[in-house]
Amino acid sequence: MHEDPSRYKPLDPGRIDLLDQFERQYWCETLHCTEDQLQRAVDEVGAHVTAVRAYLASHSS
Repeated sequence: MHEDPSRYKPLDPGRIDLLDQFERQYWCETLHCTEDQLQRAVDEVGAHVTAVRAYLASHSS
């Protein structure tokens, strides 16, 4: 477990691992989305960050 979540960086910065709590938090902060939005995006387009970023951009309100 990571001691300071604010200093967390994912091991693979090109993929999103939703099973890791700190990684979910990191990507939600980085992509400015909720965990539900992140989960939906990964379900729709897979775990590659560029695909998730594009999905979130095209589905923002």
